[in-house]
This record gives sequence, structure tokens and C-alpha cells, in this order.
Amino acid sequence: MDDYLPLPEDWDRALAIVAHPDDLEYGGAAAVARWTGQGRSVAYLLVTKGEAGIDSMPPEEAGPVRMREQVASANVVGVSEVEFLDHPDGTIEYGLPLRRDLAAAIRRHRPRLIITNNFRDTYPGGFLNMADHKVVGRAVVDAVRDAGNRWVFRDLGLEPWNGVRHVALAASPESAHAVDVTDTLDLGIASLRAHAAYLEGLGGGDMADPEVFLRRMAESAAQRFGGRLASPFELLAM
Repeated sequence: MDDYLPLPEDWDRALAIVAHPDDLEYGGAAAVARWTGQGRSVAYLLVTKGEAGIDSMPPEEAGPVRMREQVASANVVGVSEVEFLDHPDGTIEYGLPLRRDLAAAIRRHRPRLIITNNFRDTYPGGFLNMADHKVVGRAVVDAVRDAGNRWVFRDLGLEPWNGVRHVALAASPESAHAVDVTDTLDLGIASLRAHAAYLEGLGGGDMADPEVFLRRMAESAAQRFGGRLASPFELLAM
């Protein structure tokens, strides 16, 4: 396989849009820590509150817990602006209501880079992806175009934004770019650890151990990035 190319960093504002609390922390948060440490602005938008993500906790209890954990997790990597939509965890539907919400956020934040879920059918290694991730990732790409068309979602009362240059998909099997996280991997690990209730609900295994899971991913990516610990991304030019 070819080596990863460096992900472009000629931008000042990014918006991360993902389906659930914890999605960014499984591969993207260490890169976010690098960027905020460089003085770049990064905001988070969560499409759900993650209420269906802990089997042992009813949704009405899990939602507030996971929102608190996501805010704390974001703070670890220098992100203070965290917003939540109210789409249903586990059953997000692709359609105009979702595209409208995402286009509104893009117009408000006016980012140059958007980070979102891998929308491919699998993750690296062939593990199957889940519906929410695929729906949100694809809706984000379409919402970027919606946000730039002043005649789409005119009722939002927001000026169009055509300034998104790239959409970056974390944990994609088609990744060809990467971000050097040598100096920020520990922050990424700490960011995932902030999802304590979620990790406990996993009941063990590698995904419940941030140090093992994230370091192994970064070391694997380093083999295609000059030996530097890295977070890989699939980069879509808009």
C-alpha cells in the first residue's frame, strides 16, 4: 500500500459532525488535540445524544450521562463548543430534516474542514460499519453542498457558506491521508477515557481499553507515515 499523505492544514476553522458521543474519540481526537494546540478552532456537533449506547442503562438516563462525558472529553483536547441535535440514537434517518440541521450548522460555523463518520460499509480490517455512521457521513457530504446553495433551506435565514474545502472521514478503509499525533496521542487516549460509563458498558475487550486500542491504531498507521504515530483519514475534496 502507498504511504499516507499529510492531511492539509491550511485552514483555520473545523467542524466535527458525528453520530454519537465517542465517535470522534475512536481515532480523531488526537488529531483534534494537535489542531487546537496550534491555535485552530474546532467545534463539535453530535447528531444524537448517544442514549441507546449503553445496554445496562435506559435511554433517558444514558443520554444525559453521555452528553456530560462528551463535553468533558472535548475539553481534554481543547474543544469548548459542543452541540447536540436530537435525532434518535440507533435509528437516524437519511433525509431532508437531517440535511437541513447539518446545513444550518455548517452555515453557522463556516468551517474550512469538516470531520465526520466513515460512511463506507466497513472499517479497516473488514469489520462492518453501523447504519448511523453511514447515514451521518453521507448526509454531511450532501449538507456541505446544501449549505453553499442559497436557494436550498432558505427558511434558515442564514447566509450560504461555500468555504468547506475538504471533508475528512475518520477510520475509513479508504484512508490515504494522515495527521501526525506523536505529541498528542496521550491527549486522545485521555479524551476517550472520559467516556467512562460508555467504556464500562462495553464489558471489556480492546475497545474498552483506550491505551491499547488507540496506541495500536496509531502505531499501525505509523507504518505508512514515516514511522510517526498517526491518525488516518479519507479526504474528500469539495
